[in-house]
Amino acid sequence: MPPTNLTTPTPERKCTATAKRSGKPCLRWALKGQKVCRVHGGRAPQALAAAERRITETKLMEDTERALARLNVAPVDNPLTALSQLAGQVLAWKDALADRVNDLNAVRFTDEKGAEQLRSEVALYERAMDRSVNVLGVIGRLKIDERLAAISEAQAKAVIAAIEAALAHAGVTGRAAVEAKQIAARHLRAV
Repeated sequence: MPPTNLTTPTPERKCTATAKRSGKPCLRWALKGQKVCRVHGGRAPQALAAAERRITETKLMEDTERALARLNVAPVDNPLTALSQLAGQVLAWKDALADRVNDLNAVRFTDEKGAEQLRSEVALYERAMDRSVNVLGVIGRLKIDERLAAISEAQAKAVIAAIEAALAHAGVTGRAAVEAKQIAARHLRAV
């Protein structure tokens, strides 16, 4: 029996099941957030729950992408530096929460029902400590400090080579060239 839909489903919304009797692909529309129609299991409670989750996740991703597009977020050019900056932020957050915890008179309190509760500041501080360990562990495993030092060294060699090429092109040699390189080195160290 052909479906009662007035239009043919698009490939991405077409039911992916096949008819039992004919073995041909189903011609019905898949339910929203699913790959099958109502006849082929789309109305099952677990299928409806999964579809609702997929629809919510898709909407969240679309909303996030729109928000990021409005923020004009720049791409990360140097992930090593970005990870080091993130580590600094995580540690600063942990330290700020440590100050809040240190200001507390007690780490627990009793709620209106008489149940003892842990202060939210303490729970946040514990999470911040865990995140600090995670970020610092990633940095340690990736040997970020060694990689950043290697990048800095390569950049310094490139700058020195450029200075030497410029001096040679300008005809600066001997003692004047040595002094020019020393001055450039002092300026680079100051930066």
